[in-house]
Amino acid sequence: MRFGPDQARRGSRPGPRLGHAVVILAAAVALLAAGGATATASASTAAPAQHAASAAATFRHACATSASKATRQCMVLIDTAVAQKSASTMAASPAATPSGYGPSQLQSAYNLASAASADGSGETVYLVDAYDYPTAQADLNTYRSQYGLPACGSGCFTKVNQNGATSPLPSAAGSTGWDVEEALDIDMVSAICPLCHITLVEANSDDNSDLYTAENSAVSTGAKFISNSWGGSEYSGETSDANTYFNHPGVAITVSAGDTPGPEFPAEAEYVTAVGGTTLSTSSNSRGWTESKWSDSGGGCSADEPAPSWQSSSVTGCSRREDNDVSADADPNTGAAIYNTYSEGGWLQVGGTSESSPIIASVFALAGTPASGSYPAQDIWSHEPSGLYPVGSGYSSVPGWGTPDGTTAFTSGGGGTGNTVTVTSPGNQATTVGTAVSLQVSGSDSASGQTLSYSATGLPAGLSISSSGLISGTPTTAGTSSVTVTAKDTTGATGSASFTWTVSSGSGGSCTSAQLLGNPGFETGSAAPWTATAGVINDDSAEPPHSGSWDAWLDGYGTTHTDTLAQTVTLPSGCTTYQASFWLHIDTAETTKSTAYDTLKVQVLNSSGTVLATLATFSNLNHATGYQQHTYSLSAYAGQSVTLKFTGSEDSSLQTSFVIDDTAINVS
Repeated sequence: MRFGPDQARRGSRPGPRLGHAVVILAAAVALLAAGGATATASASTAAPAQHAASAAATFRHACATSASKATRQCMVLIDTAVAQKSASTMAASPAATPSGYGPSQLQSAYNLASAASADGSGETVYLVDAYDYPTAQADLNTYRSQYGLPACGSGCFTKVNQNGATSPLPSAAGSTGWDVEEALDIDMVSAICPLCHITLVEANSDDNSDLYTAENSAVSTGAKFISNSWGGSEYSGETSDANTYFNHPGVAITVSAGDTPGPEFPAEAEYVTAVGGTTLSTSSNSRGWTESKWSDSGGGCSADEPAPSWQSSSVTGCSRREDNDVSADADPNTGAAIYNTYSEGGWLQVGGTSESSPIIASVFALAGTPASGSYPAQDIWSHEPSGLYPVGSGYSSVPGWGTPDGTTAFTSGGGGTGNTVTVTSPGNQATTVGTAVSLQVSGSDSASGQTLSYSATGLPAGLSISSSGLISGTPTTAGTSSVTVTAKDTTGATGSASFTWTVSSGSGGSCTSAQLLGNPGFETGSAAPWTATAGVINDDSAEPPHSGSWDAWLDGYGTTHTDTLAQTVTLPSGCTTYQASFWLHIDTAETTKSTAYDTLKVQVLNSSGTVLATLATFSNLNHATGYQQHTYSLSAYAGQSVTLKFTGSEDSSLQTSFVIDDTAINVS
């Protein structure tokens, strides 16, 4: 939470980040090292005692459900019809086995036994969760020993905080239930990829800002495989958060779809692999297993998230992002065995899409490092139905395309192409009715020798695009359009870029007066077309706007923190005035009259992200009652595509809030 100007210092700066690792994102991440041992599960593939799936609910949520859109909840469900077994009970009955599927059953169900014994060495799965799980290492040791898996101690299993440091860890999970989630996550990685290392990333809390920070921290330390077994309802501003925290090409990010029908965030983010749930049972068929849709699994058509270029609405029936992409066992009545002594009695049977997400992340790890620049969910869509067991007929939202049949569908380069196409955004455009346009859009391909063919949607009336990417013509109608340019190579791989195009009425001169910034007062309630860190777009009465109902609130947390707010525009040539302005309010709990502990930089960047100029630097020393307007000339950048960027940086204590409203870039 943020702190008012009268609150005292607290907290400390985060420790250093970890080195390279593969991360399964959970509030706690376990690092799992094979130590050169072979990975074999000693139990037979026969399923342990398990009651049949039933329409009656025989489970409880480990984590409390919440209606707050500022927090996310874990998805683990505990089967209440199965008695827990302590370690001492198991020791007294050597023939006894835990209830729920173990490693050999899950590997058998998904045709992974061969891969699990040979692959995954050197890979790390990151798990992002909330709060500390104090008995994680000891409980993991018991789980792996029970099933004859290689030991996973120091160098194999690691816990880090949300900033990637091994100390200090967050407060213990207590009665929140997050430790059960963490136990499930580390045990499922062990079951599917015994040779993988495990890193448990523990966020300070289940607040969006903490979990999202942990996500980016995992990527910054080198994660290639991240599991997130948590989510919640959609909210205003989630599209911006998806881009800021989950847009990581070349990283397999899996997200639980939820344990209630319908879409949830971040599973519906276009950059992740959304994982649904099934009911998994033994069978006399050739596979030895059968699966059906789990009735409580999340999944569906998002109200907010755009569809990725590789997801076809003709298949999903949804014009926006449809989750899920793939699925695995999640019904708690046919769930997995895990071991937890922190808040539970030892062995218990659990499910929920918290089970299926780390399973799929581990399958990605067995399949190998994703192609640079790729979004691994695309591999599933490229391979379908090859390498997947169908659940029903064709595609449907809950199971997606099906469940793993080995690792083929999770290998980069599905459908004969692993190419990555990138389109360079030309930035937001501004022109005048009756003025001819010629704009070349360019792209690149990860494979050599490819020819790109371009298309576009949303172009202003009078404009068209050639197959080579040249946008030309003469606009006929004033207005603002949302344009998306897509490039496709000869293998079918695609990439796209989106920007706005404002056409103004002609005024008879060479310059048309215009205000170029989109959403200048943030009154849409979301960031776009700005990009912003989580929580910046604000309607909290603690920091009221200059006008309207919304503003941009940077910092104000009273701890080490950085917020950014940025938008790219194209400044037309031929004008005499190019003026950037904004209203700024600064309040602070700092008492110094001489030291700038917390700062706000206002900068201009070029299309490559290079800082062209720092227009101003404000600090806690500039605090004042009310708002003040600040104006700067941008005439030096006429004819260029530039980014106006605000960066607020706060030190380890005593909050300073930088509140921005009513922005503008006026040309005339």
